[in-house]
Amino acid sequence: MHIEFCGYSFHTEGFYSSFKTGMGGYLFRLQTEGTCEVVVRGEHILIEKGDLLLVKPEDEYEILIAEGQNSGDYHLLFSGTWMDDWWNQSPKPTTVRVDLDDEFLSLWRFIISEFRRPDMEKNDALTNHLLRALCLSLERTITERSPGFKRPYVVTRMMRYIEEHAIEQTFTIDHVATCANLSVSRSVHLFKDYVGKTMIAYAQQVRLSAAIDQMTYTNQTLETIAYNCGFGAYSYFHRVFKKHYGVAPGEYRRKDS
Repeated sequence: MHIEFCGYSFHTEGFYSSFKTGMGGYLFRLQTEGTCEVVVRGEHILIEKGDLLLVKPEDEYEILIAEGQNSGDYHLLFSGTWMDDWWNQSPKPTTVRVDLDDEFLSLWRFIISEFRRPDMEKNDALTNHLLRALCLSLERTITERSPGFKRPYVVTRMMRYIEEHAIEQTFTIDHVATCANLSVSRSVHLFKDYVGKTMIAYAQQVRLSAAIDQMTYTNQTLETIAYNCGFGAYSYFHRVFKKHYGVAPGEYRRKDS
């Protein structure tokens, strides 16, 4: 794949831009601050923080930022046969709401960093992998936000939060509810209804998986692993681990070595 341009923009004054004859590539534009208005194929769309705009090469595109209106965005224009295949394999919405988390934004920053390197230092293979990762991550978001998906997106958002934060010592159910903009009681019931287990049980699953990895690939003590993976005291880790796997952590580690 080939990048035509990419970067970050922040506007505090009026701004207008248009591509009337096709851009020769696919445009991704992620609103990170403020709002703006875009026109795609004659349709006026208000773009708010967290909205990702997707424009294919033949689409006409305009962006309008009014005087006194703040607007920040990551933008990326690129092309290639892999991208053509990815775009055509399933319908793509003009806009999709994404979570502005570190996982997603780090891909954009990494792509921008690679694009800005001097030609002699650029790694085309790495850039291609990053672009594909961005598209595949977006594909998952589109699927999870579709009306026919097996669970509401807010539940998926809670699952992702737990997967990212379960091993932290400060992790609580309150934090999960806050990330979903729900009350604790509502988030607890909704999660159990669609996932089939409690948030704590799901968090324990994530912690145990992390513990298994550290037991297999590091020489850290079991006490250190218990702390690193969010269990706190080793006695608690021992109890949860043995209940789940039927053996104590030490015995599991010896058998696996």
